[in-house]
Amino acid sequence: MIVVDGIYYALGLTAGGLLVSWLTNPWFGLPLYLLAAFCLYFFRDPEREIPAGPVAVSPADGKVVAVKRETATQMRISIFLNIFDVHVNRAPIAGAIADVRYSKGKFHVASREECSQENEQNIVTLRGDGTCVVFKQIAGLIARRIVFHKRPGDVVAKGERVGLIKFGSRVDVLFGPEWEIAVQPGMRVAAGSSILARRGDSPATAFLAQESLQEIQERPWNGGQRQDALLNYRRQSPQTHDLADTRARDTSQAG
Repeated sequence: MIVVDGIYYALGLTAGGLLVSWLTNPWFGLPLYLLAAFCLYFFRDPEREIPAGPVAVSPADGKVVAVKRETATQMRISIFLNIFDVHVNRAPIAGAIADVRYSKGKFHVASREECSQENEQNIVTLRGDGTCVVFKQIAGLIARRIVFHKRPGDVVAKGERVGLIKFGSRVDVLFGPEWEIAVQPGMRVAAGSSILARRGDSPATAFLAQESLQEIQERPWNGGQRQDALLNYRRQSPQTHDLADTRARDTSQAG
C-alpha cells in the first residue's frame, strides 16, 4: 500500500519532469522523476502482523534512541525515524482517544534529546483496559507536517493506523509503572509489530508502582503539584496501585 499523499506528490513531480523535458532537454527532467520515485517509496504503508496479548506495540518504525524516566510515574521510549523509514504511525494499544493536543515549537534535528520537549508535536492520550499510554508525534528538522486522523472519543485497535509524519521525525511513548519496558536504546522497531512494553499486574510491577508512590510522597512539591501527581498515579492502573499500596502498608507495619 501507498499513502495517497505520496501518489499526489509523485504525480506532481512526474508532471513537472515531463514539462521540463519537453521545454529543455529530456535528461533535465530526470531529477524530478527520481524524486517522484522516492515519494512512492517514502509513503509506503506495508501491512503488519499485530501481536496479541497484553502488550504495547511501537507506534512508528525507527531506532530507539532513549529509554528513560520522564516523571515519577512514567517511563519514556523515544524512537527516531530517518527519511528511509516507514512514516505511518499506529496506535500502541487498543482503547479510546482521551485527548489530542497540538503544541507549537522548534524544529531541532529529531534525534536530539531536547526535541521531546522543545519541538513542535502532537500529543495523543490513549486509555484502555485500565491503563493510559501517551504518545507524541514530533516534527524534526525536515519534517514540518504532522498528520493525525483521529479525534477525542474515537476508539482504536492496537496497531491501527492513526496518522503519519512527513520526511524524518521522532515519536515518544510514555508508559506508567504497570508496564514492563521490553526495548533498549539502539534497537530497531517496526510500527504495529514490535513490542515496546508488556502489561502485567504482577508483584514485580506492583513493586515498581510502590517505588513511584514513595517517590511522589517523599519529593518536595510546590502548591498542588503533589495532589496532581497522586491523581495521575491513580489513573494509570488502579489494580496495580492497590497492590502497591497494600505492599507499602505491610512494609510500614513490619518496620
